[in-house]
Amino acid sequence: MTQPNAHYLAPTSLSLEQTRALFELARDLKRQPIRTDLAGRALGLIFFNPSLRTRSSFDIGMAQLGGHALTLDVGVGTWKLEHREDVVMDGDAAEHIKDAARVLSRYADALAIRSFPQRVSWGEDRRDPILSAFARWAEKPVINLESALHHPCQSLADLLTIEERLGDPKGQPIVISWAWHPKALPMAVPNSILTEAAKFGMDVRLAHPPGWELDPEIMDQARGLASAAGGRVEVHHDLETALPGARVVYAKSWGSIPNYRHAEGEDRAKEPLRSRWRIRMRHLETADDAFFMHCLPVRRGVIVDDEVLDSPRNAAYDEAENRLHVQKALLLHLLGKAPL
Repeated sequence: MTQPNAHYLAPTSLSLEQTRALFELARDLKRQPIRTDLAGRALGLIFFNPSLRTRSSFDIGMAQLGGHALTLDVGVGTWKLEHREDVVMDGDAAEHIKDAARVLSRYADALAIRSFPQRVSWGEDRRDPILSAFARWAEKPVINLESALHHPCQSLADLLTIEERLGDPKGQPIVISWAWHPKALPMAVPNSILTEAAKFGMDVRLAHPPGWELDPEIMDQARGLASAAGGRVEVHHDLETALPGARVVYAKSWGSIPNYRHAEGEDRAKEPLRSRWRIRMRHLETADDAFFMHCLPVRRGVIVDDEVLDSPRNAAYDEAENRLHVQKALLLHLLGKAPL
C-alpha cells in the first residue's frame, strides 16, 4: 500500500497490484459517477501547454467528486515561471516555481502539471525539469499531466480500455506503432503505453523506422517490467511484421532523438515514410481482429484513415472517456480517500 499524498509522475508510480485496485475503483466510479468524497477539496491544474481532454476530464472529474478545479495557464493570466536553480531572474520569468509551488500548496490539495519538452536537448528534457521542480517544492501531491518523459494518466486509461475489451491484458499482443506526422511530437505517450503494457505482462511489439528508437533507459525498464510480469518487448522496423496475431494496434507519432533539435533533418528523414506508416483498415484485418487505439488528438488521413476512426474497431473514444474514470480514482487515492 502506498502512503497517501505521494506524487504520480510515471506509470511506475503505482505497482501492478495498485493499478489493478485503481481500475476496480474506476469501474465503481463509472457505475456511480456522482460522489461527495472530495467536497471542499481543490485541485490546481497548471498548464504550460494546450489541452482538451486532460483539462476537461480533470475539471469535470473534480466536480463529480464534489471538489473544485482551478486552471492556470502559465504566462497567460499568470506570471511566467522559472525552474532553474541559482539563477539571477532578470529575464521574462517573474516568479520561481519554488515560490509558486509552495504558495499553491497552501491553497490546493493537489497540483497537476502539463509541461512539454523544449526539443533543444533530449538530455535536459528527459530530466523533466519543470515537473521535477514542482514535485520537489510542492507540499501536496503532484500529478503529471504529460511531460517530456511520460503521460501516465493516459496509459492508465489505455490499459483500462484494453482490460474492458480483452479481459486480463497479460499475454495479449499489442502493436505500438510510430506514425508519420508533420511535427516532431513528444515521446511521453509511447513511453507510457510501452511501460504500462509491459507492467501488465503484455506481448508488446514496438514498431518504428530505424532512427526513431525510444530512450534506452525507457526500453530497458520496459523489458525488465515485462520479464517480471511474464510478458515481452520486441522491436520491429517494419509495421507489417509486427501485426500478425495482434489484438491491439496503438498508433502514435514521436520525434527522433538523433534529430532532436534539427527540424530540417527530421523532416528529410521521415518524408519517404509517410505512406508506409499510416494505419489502414487492412492493418487491423492483418492482425487478429484488432481494435485501434490513439490518445487523441489525431490527424485524420495522416496518422490513420477515416475508415478506421469511423468504424467499430476504433477504441479511441473509449480511451478518452476512461481518462475521466481513472483520474477520479487517482484523485481519491492521492487525497487519502482510497488507499490502494
